[in-house]
Amino acid sequence: MPVNKEAYQKLIQDFNENGISLVAVSKTKPASDILALYEMGHRDFGENYVQELAEKHKQLPTEIRWHFIGHLQSNKVKTIAPFVHLIHGVDSLKLLKEINKQGEKNNRVIDVLLQVHIALEETKFGLDEKELKEILNTNSDLVYEMKNIRIRGLMGMASLTDDANKIRNEFKFLKSLFDNYPSFNIISMGMSSDYKIAIEEGSNMVRIGSLIFGQRESN
Repeated sequence: MPVNKEAYQKLIQDFNENGISLVAVSKTKPASDILALYEMGHRDFGENYVQELAEKHKQLPTEIRWHFIGHLQSNKVKTIAPFVHLIHGVDSLKLLKEINKQGEKNNRVIDVLLQVHIALEETKFGLDEKELKEILNTNSDLVYEMKNIRIRGLMGMASLTDDANKIRNEFKFLKSLFDNYPSFNIISMGMSSDYKIAIEEGSNMVRIGSLIFGQRESN
């Protein structure tokens, strides 16, 4: 399925008017689809798989800002550390330390978001409220000493459900946590199925794939 340029143009216009960043989720999609959107002026693309991201980075223009939005294993950080723009799914102090280590090796400060588990599904990754406080409060001195990372904010994924109130309450909870940290400026929540609710609840970065690229192939 070709890129839905009409849908993209409508989304980006609405988002630009409201100060919302759009990450086009391009996982499993060919480089040609990404290039089609790039040629329309888009620069922020999200990938879930390290190897796929590394391959696309080699093939596509260097101006692209690559967002890693999947679950990142510590031993794979080194692959994307030289070029990744923003890592969305940081869910442990161990992973923060490894990103900082690889950032230092590459002489870069790597921007990250802490992922909070806001959904009921056990399959979703992320920190609970207590773990988030342990990183940002209890271990704040240790985190402050990490000079090659910059925690920009929070990310969360709502439950996969048709219950709009449930989704809204999960996003509302994430926003309440986000508001505790005035230095944060990115709250990444909302995907193709629930981005409107996410924006109503305060999201300023959404991750949209199928509305732009069509349904993904299995990978």
